[in-house]
This record gives sequence, C-alpha cells and structure tokens, in this order.
Amino acid sequence: MKIFWGLSAVALLLASPAMADEPVKSKFDLSIGGYVKLDYAYNSVKLNSPKLIPQMPAGGTASAQKDESTFTARESRLWFRAKGPDAFGAKTGSLVEVDFYGGGSSVNNETGTLRIRHAYGTLDWDTTHILFGQTWDIFGPAAANTVDFSVNGFTGTPNCPRVAQLRVTQDLAKNQDNKLSLMLGLQNPQQEYSTLTPNSYGPAVNAAGRLIYESKALGVAPGIGGKALQPLQVTLFGEAGTQKVTGNKAINVYGYGIYGFVPLLKSANGKNRAMTLSLETQAYIAAGLGDQQATGASTTGTLPNMSAARGFGVYGQLIFYPLQDMGVTAGYGRRQSMDYDSLGKTASAAGERYNQLIYANLAYDLNAAVRVATEYEFASTRYNVKPTGANSELGKANIYRLALYYYF
Repeated sequence: MKIFWGLSAVALLLASPAMADEPVKSKFDLSIGGYVKLDYAYNSVKLNSPKLIPQMPAGGTASAQKDESTFTARESRLWFRAKGPDAFGAKTGSLVEVDFYGGGSSVNNETGTLRIRHAYGTLDWDTTHILFGQTWDIFGPAAANTVDFSVNGFTGTPNCPRVAQLRVTQDLAKNQDNKLSLMLGLQNPQQEYSTLTPNSYGPAVNAAGRLIYESKALGVAPGIGGKALQPLQVTLFGEAGTQKVTGNKAINVYGYGIYGFVPLLKSANGKNRAMTLSLETQAYIAAGLGDQQATGASTTGTLPNMSAARGFGVYGQLIFYPLQDMGVTAGYGRRQSMDYDSLGKTASAAGERYNQLIYANLAYDLNAAVRVATEYEFASTRYNVKPTGANSELGKANIYRLALYYYF
C-alpha cells in the first residue's frame, strides 16, 4: 500500500505542470496556434496519397482502374510566433511552423514526422522589412483556397515548396489607403533536387522579386481560408538563375508573371464576411522551374544540348460568403508545356502536355474553432504519348473530400 501511494504521489508531481493553469511563457512575447485537421478523400483512381499528386495516371493503367478511400490527420500543424526586443529601431519577430508531412509512408499515418514549413526571423522598420529563413517561394504568390492540401500547386499556383531565403521589402510609396512595395531576395534553388545524374546541378542561388501594389479603394474580402480579409492587390513577380549540368552548358532558368486579388463585393464593415465576393487570379511563363511545379519538367533535349523546359500557368478562383459562417469557392488551374514536342516521347518517359484542375468546395464554421468542409475536384493530365500500360494519352480523376478542422 505504501508503494502504491508513493507511486501515486510521484505521478501527481510529474503531472502537476500539465495540470496547472499556467500560460505558456517565454522571455519574449510568445503566441501559439495551429489546427487539427482530419481529411477524408475518395479518389476514382489510385493516387496512393490523401492529396493530389503532380500527374494523374493515364487511362488503362493499373492505377487508373482502381479507386481508393483515404483518411489522414497529417496536415495538422502547429506554429510558434515571437515578438522580440527592438533592434536598430526595427521591430523584431520570428515564426516557426511545422506539420506532419515529413518522412515515412504516404499511407501509413503513424510514420508521419515533423516537417519544417516556416522558420524565419524578421526586422521591420516603417518602410523597410527584412526576412531571413524559410518561407514561401517568392515566385508565384497565389495559393488556391482548396480543401486539398496540394492547393492547386501543380496546376497554376506553384507556391511550393517553401525555400530558405533572404529578402528585403522596401515600401516605395505609402499612405492610409495605398501602398507600392518592391521585394528582392536570394533563395535556395530547387533545381538541386533534380532527379538527373548526381550533382548535376551546381549550388548557384536564384534571385527573385515582386513589385506589389495594394489599395483599400475597393474595400476588403476573404482570401485563402477565409480567416483574413484582404484589399485589392496587383503583383508582378519573377525569378532567375543559372544552373550547371554535368556534360552540358549552363542552363538559364527563369519565370515571370502577374497576380491579382480583387474584392468584388466588399465587407460591409471591414470585418464581417457575409455577402462578400473575391476574385484571385494569376498567370506566368517559366523555364526550368520543374521542381517548383511551375513547369511539368525541368529540362528538355539530350546531352550536350539540354535546355530549360518552358511552360505557362493560368489560375483563377472566386470565394463567396453568402453567410458569415459559410464560404463557397470555385476555381480552375492549368499548367501547360510549351515544349511538349521535344519532351519524352517514349512510353516509359511520356512528357506532359498539360495538367489541369477544376474544383469547388463549401466550408461552414460551427464556431470560431470548428470548421466542416467538403470539396469536389476534377483533375486531368494529357501526356505526349501513351505511357507504359496505358490505352490513352489522357489521365483523369474525380475526387470527393470531407475535412474537419479544429483551430486553436
């Protein structure tokens, strides 16, 4: 009996920090947030993934003749934001955000491991802003408001992956309602992850930038997720770099495009979402940005005459909130090759002509924490030739999703 009570006392002592009603503390102003998300998806073809993959299996292949249902909670995420002391007259801060899409099997949820999404520090003066660390690629600002975790990234919104970078944003003109800013940065070139021969790409960095105009002239309307309301924005963006390829001359990679966000029906008071409507759109041309998913391939041709594969992307979506707690989104995205005649023409390496996605979803907030969402997606891929085992050059899939969120 004495041993029992002794062990109980030890257990209570060990548990007391978790039981105590104490706030999280740091030497700086620290906040914590994130969400728990359960995803269910029915795929009319076998994707072997709870989210969309870069290309749909061509008709007639084994994967195209199977369907599947998946559950996962691996998109659940956690973030920590800190506000530190001023430095050289600048406000300082940092953010670290992780999810569970690290290593492990794509279908075994217990093997999901932590993955860095964002990890950066900031210094903010009145008109100058510095960011260093890892966050969204400067190329391609748009992120589709999909329930699908891929956020249309393979068909017109190549905002992934998040990359290590150093960037400076300078406000060129600013008043109460309008702002013009220039962002310039150096960032990690995703070409280092190319599947060509080992060490085929050199360690050169890519330069990227954005020219951003924002205005409150049209009011504000919900953006991605519906949590934040955004003003009118027009952005010109671009990226450029030179990569070395073994046995080939250096290959120039680049991309440029335009992005727009327009509040078509503005919030009545700048806070409520009821009867708001927003349009988000983007178009770009790119060469050699296959690892960012801006193009369907990184290179075209054969050694020693390889060059950057070129392509373009277009995207647009509408977000409508008929009620404060109900949002409806419909959108379209397409990634098209400009060099498909020179891409792979063998069945084992069929080149991509285009990849596109049509989607529509509905989300309802039960309260400030709990959200229920459902979505339909039609994804299709047109290949250059029939891939191995296929009876068609076209691959397509119908996807139905249901998701439950708990924000904290």
